[in-house]
Amino acid sequence: MIKAILTDIEGTITRISFVKDVLFPYAAKQLATFLRLNAKKAHVAEQIAAVKTIIDEPNADLERVISVLLTWIEEDKKITPLKQLQGLIWQTGYEHGDFKGHLYPDAFDFLQAQHAQNIALYVYSSGSVRAQQLLFKYSDYGDIRALFNDFFDTKVGAKQEQAAYNTIIEQLPFNASEVLFLSDVAAELHAAKAAGLKTLHLIRDGQTQSEHPYVHDFTNVKLEQFI
Repeated sequence: MIKAILTDIEGTITRISFVKDVLFPYAAKQLATFLRLNAKKAHVAEQIAAVKTIIDEPNADLERVISVLLTWIEEDKKITPLKQLQGLIWQTGYEHGDFKGHLYPDAFDFLQAQHAQNIALYVYSSGSVRAQQLLFKYSDYGDIRALFNDFFDTKVGAKQEQAAYNTIIEQLPFNASEVLFLSDVAAELHAAKAAGLKTLHLIRDGQTQSEHPYVHDFTNVKLEQFI
C-alpha cells in the first residue's frame, strides 16, 4: 500500500522548458553580478569555497569561480554549490515577479488530491531545497508549500544512485515499498527501484514504452495499482 509519494520536479510536475528556458538563463545572466555583490556574505562565501574545493584550486579568484560556474550551467551539471547559488539568484527573480513557478495543471490536481487523502508528499530534485521551495511558494497556484512534508536535494546523493534513495528512506517514517517515486528519467527510476521504492515513469511526450509503469499525465493515476 502506498503511503507516501516522492516526486521529481523537472519534466515530471513542471515543463522541462521552464527550467531550461526560464530559470537557467536567468541565473546565468545574473550570476556574475550576484557573486561580485555578495561574495563576502557567509552563505555565498560557503558556496564559493565549495567550488574551489571541487576544482582543487584553493587560491582561485572570484572571476575564476564565476567562469567555472557559468561553464557548469552550460553543461547542465548537477553540482551542489551551483544549485545552491542558482537558488539564491532565483529567489530574487521570484520575489521581483520576473517569473512564477510553473506546474502542470494535472500534476497540481494530483498532488492536491493525494494530500487530501493523507498521502505524505516529498520532493527530490537536483535543484537545491531553497530552489524547490521558491518554485512552490511562487507557483502558478500560489504558495503550495504546505502540500509537502519535506524536500531533498543532491546533498543526499546523486539522483541516479541507489544510495541516495536509501538515505531518503532512512529519514522517512515509511518502508521503501510504501513510497512511490515519480520521475521522467529512467535511470533515476532504476535507482529508486533498486532501493525498494515503487516507481512511476512520467512520459510527457516522445517514447511510449518503459521498464516501469508509465503514464503521459496524472489524470488517471490510481495508487491502488501499486501493490
